[in-house]
Amino acid sequence: MSKIKVMDEVLANKIAAGEVVEKCMNVVKELVENAIDAEATEIEIHLIDSGVKEIEVRDNGVGMDEEDAKLAFQRHATSKLKKLDDLFNIESLGFRGEALPSIASVSNVRLKTSNREVGTEITISGGKDMKVSRCDLNPGTTITVSDLFYNTPVRLKYLKNLYVELSYIVEYVNKMALAYPNIKFTLTNNEKTLLQTSGNNDQRKVIYDIYGADITKKMIPISGENDDYMIHGYISYPEVTKGNRNSITTLVNGRIIKNNELNKCIVDSYHTYIHKDRYPVIILNIEVDPILIDINIHPTKMDIKFSKMDSLKKLVIELITEKLEELTLIPEVSVRDSYSVSEVSREIRKKEETPKEEVKYEEIKLDFEVAEEKKEIEKEEKKKLEESLPFELEEEETKTPRIKKMIPKGVVLLTYIVAENEDGMYLIDQHAAAERINYEKVLKEMKDPPLKVDLLLPIKIELRKEEWILAKERLPLLEEYGFTFDEFGFDTILVRSHPSWIPEDRAEDIIRRLVDLVIEKKDFSFDQFIWRMAATTACRMSVMAGDYISIEDQEWILENIRYCENPFTCPHGRPTIITYTKYELEKLFKRQLD
Repeated sequence: MSKIKVMDEVLANKIAAGEVVEKCMNVVKELVENAIDAEATEIEIHLIDSGVKEIEVRDNGVGMDEEDAKLAFQRHATSKLKKLDDLFNIESLGFRGEALPSIASVSNVRLKTSNREVGTEITISGGKDMKVSRCDLNPGTTITVSDLFYNTPVRLKYLKNLYVELSYIVEYVNKMALAYPNIKFTLTNNEKTLLQTSGNNDQRKVIYDIYGADITKKMIPISGENDDYMIHGYISYPEVTKGNRNSITTLVNGRIIKNNELNKCIVDSYHTYIHKDRYPVIILNIEVDPILIDINIHPTKMDIKFSKMDSLKKLVIELITEKLEELTLIPEVSVRDSYSVSEVSREIRKKEETPKEEVKYEEIKLDFEVAEEKKEIEKEEKKKLEESLPFELEEEETKTPRIKKMIPKGVVLLTYIVAENEDGMYLIDQHAAAERINYEKVLKEMKDPPLKVDLLLPIKIELRKEEWILAKERLPLLEEYGFTFDEFGFDTILVRSHPSWIPEDRAEDIIRRLVDLVIEKKDFSFDQFIWRMAATTACRMSVMAGDYISIEDQEWILENIRYCENPFTCPHGRPTIITYTKYELEKLFKRQLD
């Protein structure tokens, strides 16, 4: 008797559900994506107990007739793919035809849909016992999923607590609202509104709805393109960071993706601007020909492969670094007035009584808008000046300072230089500033064409056989940086020379560490290794907190920090300088009243 048998359809759907539906967020994701593919302009997501008890998604899309509504619950039934070639040119969010049957197999589902000609209602329990009836002609589709995983207790057992499940859903819906600012999203849990967007196609307004006014003011627009990709979106000032990568939203042709290589590239673009354990707030919209990407990797469709990843990474790094280099990134100290306890209480009550809708988003004057206006004025003035001169102005050979000249006034706590100019008062961390100056000097020396140091006695490094094979392939990449390697037997390499910037007393230790890194990491970046080496070297070279420095030393630090490529943070991302503006100082001393 044959041992191999075809699976029952309900069993197959339950197995598929294990890949497609891992948590409540996956249900919301699949239903919202279907609503967007149905051309909805309004989508409502209503949850009971974080979706564990019930998830309802309503849209005003094109709806379905009775035949399509019944087919939607069959495996691999889809309107998105007609032939094999369509798989390589996917422009819709859904295409597998697995979501609805998978969801229905592990829950109780009620679907109400209307194409404005006929209304159809379908109920299905545990993937079977489908009941079809007529319903009203309200345009669009409403799907209600209740008692998720009621018939798969093992899956139900591994759901997180309600707060965690809700956080996953909120994060997803927030990102979809950012991806589709033209759609009005509403999200509620137990009748409490968690998100409501206007759908007026203003992505910055959605950022405001999600992150609030303070962060919105510190978001900078970016845009650019190359032969393969077009990018637009917003990046945050380095002072605005979060403790995890969830604040990085990457969208490809309107699809939320999670790609570790792309996220790493974004974080690397903020190198030395932010601390290594912090992450910027990013919204990147990437537009690309569908033929250059592959989204058919995992049933959740959140991972993606790019056929020209290097081209994308280069464009992302260029856009972010160029924008950061244009900005003045000195954090301003915010001064708050002192209140008595009763005054504070009155203010809190007043804010609580004020409906959130009364806050006028349009009144926020964003910092980057002021900067852009100033830049345009300066450009016009320069143009007028050039037109009035009988000769052409020559480009300055010297570097343009990124900070106005500051006059030192002393040091407090043997750590912070106090300085001033016409704009206000500055506090400069003497170690962080000196470290930044030395870092850029050392980094330049390291990146210049290297001077080789030929070793009298080569450094001998023994490796395991598999390590030696990888080393043989990858170590030649380091030869352009001043290293020379020879093979010695089948498991040993000899280092004959190294670049002159490697200290003689630490050469063997550094080179052994470098060889280990090259072998361990397939995507090893020598540039990043140099960055870390330069940061370590600069730290040891620089004046420390607690060291006494003379007025001449203070002047040297203040003058040299002005000409750094990034004078605002040390190589490890800590701020070098903060400012009290003249206005804030006068406010402190009650010379300026609001």
